[in-house]
Amino acid sequence: MLIVAGRHHGLVTSDFAAPLAATGASLDAVHIHPPKVELFDVAAMVNTDPKGIRRAVDEYRVEDFGLYMARPMHGHPQLAYIESWLLPDLGLRVSRWRPRPGRKREDYYIDLVDIDRDFGSRTGTSVWRMVDAYLDILVFTRDRLEVLDTNELLAALECGLIAAGTAQRAFERTYRTVEGITRHGYDVDAWLRESGVQLVWRQR
Repeated sequence: MLIVAGRHHGLVTSDFAAPLAATGASLDAVHIHPPKVELFDVAAMVNTDPKGIRRAVDEYRVEDFGLYMARPMHGHPQLAYIESWLLPDLGLRVSRWRPRPGRKREDYYIDLVDIDRDFGSRTGTSVWRMVDAYLDILVFTRDRLEVLDTNELLAALECGLIAAGTAQRAFERTYRTVEGITRHGYDVDAWLRESGVQLVWRQR
């Protein structure tokens, strides 16, 4: 499901706008998978992706409000580099991609997530643990935003892969994030500064 909101868009939904149970759509049409888990080992300078592949990290930076990560994306056909901020209190991962030449992307890619910053203290490591909540927000600065993968979240809920409380939390965080970014003219950094979060990125 895709929802688009912006200065020139109003609000537009795709054919999957209604819940699956209401439309009679088959779950076979949706890619159903358990929530993706990702690990961020600050001391080892490693990011373990949802497939279990360990990726070398160029930089980690820990702040009171979250964790910054920067690393190359070797072998990806469209993307060369990723920078991400994990923001536990907001339940967000805010990323900026560096596309390969000739490619164009949104300015910010926001994952709705649950972040366990205390995972390391319980396991005797320096690892942050993140569980993806399916929903994503693409932001095109000062223009529009798009909400993606609502159908994946509904399918996971119907199949018992996530609890109802987890789905509700993801939707509530999405509504709050969309409202805040929209209210600030589709400016992610301006909205976050209102919450006392100042993100610092590498120069592109």
